[in-house]
Order: sequence, then structure tokens, then C-alpha cells
Amino acid sequence: MKKTIGMIGLGLIGGSMAKAIKQNTGHTVYGLDKNPKTVNSALEQKTIDAFLSDQNLKDCDIIILALYPRDTMQYVKDNLLKMKKGAVIIDSAGVKSRICQELSGLAASNGLYFVGGHPMAGTEKSGYEHAHAHLFDGATMIICCDEHTNIVAIKTAELLFKSMGFLNITVTTAEEHDKIIAFTSQLAHIVSSAYIKSPTALNQSGFSAGSYKDLTRVASLNETMWTELFLENKEHLIAEIEGIIVRLAEYQEALKANDRKSLQYLLQKGREAKEKIG
Repeated sequence: MKKTIGMIGLGLIGGSMAKAIKQNTGHTVYGLDKNPKTVNSALEQKTIDAFLSDQNLKDCDIIILALYPRDTMQYVKDNLLKMKKGAVIIDSAGVKSRICQELSGLAASNGLYFVGGHPMAGTEKSGYEHAHAHLFDGATMIICCDEHTNIVAIKTAELLFKSMGFLNITVTTAEEHDKIIAFTSQLAHIVSSAYIKSPTALNQSGFSAGSYKDLTRVASLNETMWTELFLENKEHLIAEIEGIIVRLAEYQEALKANDRKSLQYLLQKGREAKEKIG
């Protein structure tokens, strides 16, 4: 069934979602971004059908927010009464606990359905200019549920995600999401950012290969967005940072002691851990 979708935020994620929807479905997409030039580009490229206004917001069956966490919460609170009753609100921010706590019940009490989402896809680049319709092909979308979650809304969201190219849907709680994402995503960005600051990096040309590129890729991050994500999830992230500091110290101590047996054991356990999880 053809639906009308409001896309708030036309950066890498929102722009790619809008492009995927227009390429793969017959849905109508209205778009909004803080940068008027981005909206104009999206209109010219037919990524969106029209500008999302207060007037046509009430026509949207699905509203997708591709904003930073605080902006996501503020937009919903500011525009809640302008939305169509029964509309499905989907957010796509990289942290979930506070967003779901503040918006899920609020939406339900106003006749709306909130779905907390997190697309496990992206690049180290940001902005609409890097958006493309195939960004989510084969990717996983995480959906967070709570006591206010509506099953019909979840099914509506899942169908839309599949049309964008997502292959897998993982359903969890906001708390579990934030705990795991602190390790799988946030810690990786912290480590990459710290690693590239070594003075030796200035002399890496001609001495680096795949391992260097893999470890430094996500250091090219959007520091404004990631600062907010890190602070919103700081308890889980601090625990992961503390853990990796302890584990790194074990390697350091083995090297200082010239302890071949311990070093080999640490490397062996690391290899086995990787083989266990794939």
C-alpha cells in the first residue's frame, strides 16, 4: 500500500533512506533538513517529492527522524500535535535508551506509535553528498521495543526497512542495544581516534597496508555527532574503555618482561576469541 513518508534530516542516513525508498517503492517522500541547499539538491535529484512543512506533516503515515539524539527528541516534542493520529514515528539515532524513554510513552499517549531504530550501516563520510540508495543493501536494522511498542507499527517499519535493502531485523531493548553498541561501534571509534594520534602515523607512508587502513578508517568521523553519542552512552562506553586498557596493559607487561610464553598466550586467546565469534 502506498504511503506518505516524512524524512527529517537528509544527511548520509536520511538521504540514503529517502533515495532507497524512492528507488524501490511507490511511496511519497517529503523531506526536511536544516540546510536549505540540501533540500534543494534532494528535490532536484528527485530524492524527495516535496518539502516537508507543517501543513503536509499531518498527511504523513510514517515519520523518520535521521537526526542527532537531542534534535530527535526536541523535534518530536515540538511537532507531536501536528502529526497524524496513528502515524508511525521511527528514529535512527545511534543510542536508544534516553530517546525511547522520552518518546515511546509520549507518542503512545498522543495516539502515535514510536519505533526506536538504528541502521547498522554507514561510512566514515557524512552529509547528503555521500548518500546513496544502496547504503543499506544486506545490512541489519536494530529495532528497540518496550511496553508501549505496537506490533502493527513494528510490522509497518519492518516492511519499509526491507524495501530499503535491509536484510536482517534485530529486535532488542534500548538498554541492551546501548550496552552492546558501546563495544561494537563506539569503542571502535574511540580506539581508531586514539591510534591515529601516534607521532609515528606521520611517517606511515610506504609502511602501511590493510591493518593500518582498517584500524584508522573510522577516525574520519563527524566529531559533533559522535561526541553526543558518546556522552549519551557514557556509562557503557567508559566500562568498555576501562576493559580495553586493562587488556592492553597485559600485552605491555609481557613485552616489558620479555615474557614470550605470556605474550604468545595472550595472542592465542585473542585468536581463539575471534574464531569463536566469527
